[in-house]
Amino acid sequence: MRSSGILLPVSSLPSEYGIGCFSKSAYEFVDNLREAGQRYWQILPLGPTSYGDSPYQSFSTFAGNPYFIDLEALIQQGLLTEEECRTADFGEDAQYVDYEKLYRSRDALLGTACRRSGLRESQEFRDFLAEQREWLEDYALYMAIKKKMNHVSWLEWPCELRDRDPDTMETCRRELGEEIYFYQFVQYEFYRQWNQLRRYANRQGVRIIGDIPIYVALDSSDVWADRELFQFGADGLPSAIAGCPPDGFSATGQLWGNPLYDWDRHRATGYEWWIRRMRCCSEWYDVVRIDHFRGFDQYYAIPFGDKTAEHGQWQDGPGLELFQAIQRELGEIQVIAEDLGFITEGVENLVRDTGYPGMKVLEFAFDSREASNYLPHTYTSNCVVYTGTHDNETITGWYQNLCPEDLEYCREYMGNCRTPLEEIHWDFIRLAMMSVAKICIIPMQDYLGLDNRARMNQPSTVGGNWRWRLQKGQTDPKLLEKIRKLTIISGRCNY
Repeated sequence: MRSSGILLPVSSLPSEYGIGCFSKSAYEFVDNLREAGQRYWQILPLGPTSYGDSPYQSFSTFAGNPYFIDLEALIQQGLLTEEECRTADFGEDAQYVDYEKLYRSRDALLGTACRRSGLRESQEFRDFLAEQREWLEDYALYMAIKKKMNHVSWLEWPCELRDRDPDTMETCRRELGEEIYFYQFVQYEFYRQWNQLRRYANRQGVRIIGDIPIYVALDSSDVWADRELFQFGADGLPSAIAGCPPDGFSATGQLWGNPLYDWDRHRATGYEWWIRRMRCCSEWYDVVRIDHFRGFDQYYAIPFGDKTAEHGQWQDGPGLELFQAIQRELGEIQVIAEDLGFITEGVENLVRDTGYPGMKVLEFAFDSREASNYLPHTYTSNCVVYTGTHDNETITGWYQNLCPEDLEYCREYMGNCRTPLEEIHWDFIRLAMMSVAKICIIPMQDYLGLDNRARMNQPSTVGGNWRWRLQKGQTDPKLLEKIRKLTIISGRCNY
């Protein structure tokens, strides 16, 4: 069944409190999707962000981002007052997230709400703690210790904390009980509000495409609690870290810094940790996009301590065996394989053997120097097409920056196109929608025809990313009707 959707991070939703969240605006956006004939809402990872504000570097792969908790809901529960929320400083520019101010204000407000909640007495809360025990005990303890240690990485903690000495852990649980309770409260509210929003979306016929990074952050409860699942040396430091070699994004490659999996250890456990991770994903999302899918075939290992990614080596990943283990345990989970970049025959075989749809990005298609399998006439139906992703320029910004040769090639491919710049985004949206790809996802910025001031992320840079926000009124009825008409014409409207 042909269908389409819109890519908009939760953080980019309109909100009175500095960042998009599970507020009334989120429910209104779901209504807008249905009105526009869209089947999917694709978002970015929902985990708590760490340094650099990237949703792809989280303190836990199982925890939710406290920034996304709707403060209005806490006001309605009597846990906060309108005055407390109104006087908090979330930043002054409604177009961009101010993460520094958000960090200071949100934590304080959630702490107040936690103290007033009386949640310890709730059977529902106790049930939640029992259901999420596998990860939540470690996460809450880790975050409480991290706060006590002035938020430095666990690698810099004293050895008894770093190595989880049992007596020391028991002392921390006793002495940091209130902080641990706070982090449990935050996760309870996150899970409750997100599940409510997802159920609403599903009732409206909208399905959520979630996004998970292949790797977890080095400074995370995942690694601290289960270090044996990752490649660490006898010195207690990673032996190698993740990234990718030099490419069009960066001449020295990308140094992500994530620890690499010890796949032999995962195999010996029957991939238990990955099964837990994918079970969590299946509870959060209807479809899971897995970032950097090629890392399951071969992953790029960079010696720990290197300043660039130029001297890494490719090593074999778990391949199809991992996904067969997940399927045996969890049944069919809908997955989108992010197979962008230089793709080897091994990756092509893995994507084919799993049956997962891969990705096509129009911004990668128009290179006048060589043929490209991102051009729409090369697609098979089992793929998901995008004008661009969160890592790309907006389609308008990209078109403005094309070199003369690529611009001419692009115009010729699109029928000697001479559409004015302010309307050019619709030509590319139509090209994607009319393709044979079974799913078409368009970033909200591209539907609005915004330039690169609305770009979400520029890979290999830190600071200034993940900040753009949608403004109230931008998704007006006229725009929604135009999207719906194109969705109907392209055979993608399912209701």
